[in-house]
Amino acid sequence: MEQYKQEFIEFMLDSDVLKFGDFTLKSGRKSPFFMNAGSYVTGTQLRRLGQYYAKAIHEQYGLDFDILFGPAYKGIPLGVATAMAISELYGKDVKYCSNRKEAKDHGDSGILLGSPIQDGDRIVLIEDVTTSGKSIEETYPILKAQGNVEIVGLIVSLNRMEKGQKSDRSALEEIQETYGFKAAAIVSMDEIITYLYNREYHGRVYIDDGIKAAIDAYYAVYGAHGAKR
Repeated sequence: MEQYKQEFIEFMLDSDVLKFGDFTLKSGRKSPFFMNAGSYVTGTQLRRLGQYYAKAIHEQYGLDFDILFGPAYKGIPLGVATAMAISELYGKDVKYCSNRKEAKDHGDSGILLGSPIQDGDRIVLIEDVTTSGKSIEETYPILKAQGNVEIVGLIVSLNRMEKGQKSDRSALEEIQETYGFKAAAIVSMDEIITYLYNREYHGRVYIDDGIKAAIDAYYAVYGAHGAKR
């Protein structure tokens, strides 16, 4: 596993973003793990988060793109932090853009916030986590309405590796199949389990035999095709 992925897993734990226990998700599923990107609240956390996204984007897609698009609302700080990190780490200036939930009819009007989008632009989408693909369903027509643009791919922080709403494939696989662009994550739950299982970090074992058994049971019901059992 790449060093930045190991560091990102530890960063999620340190930031109290990744938790293990008993959680009820928005979908109603009972899950033994939970990720809450809303817990990234400080400038230092956002700076580091942007760096991890930048490294994952560089690895997955390279830097041959023009705009980093973060769907409102959580995608806005992610896009800004990552655009700054790409500039800092790789010396590449990319623009950021987001959508507004309601179009503005005065001043800087329209549905978009940040850089305009025009014909020929190559776009990378950035989100925190995707479980159903609903935000992409809303975002995709907005981007395509701006002109002849190419969506290079989607990057999220965590691939939960559970089946989506429409099939036994993961949400990222469903997005890739539906829209024709790659969908990737900084880390997957498979990588997190491999890294943390029976491993002590700061005096605590986050995934012991009990948590591992609960995760295995969860994936036996909700795991995407090919997900870790």
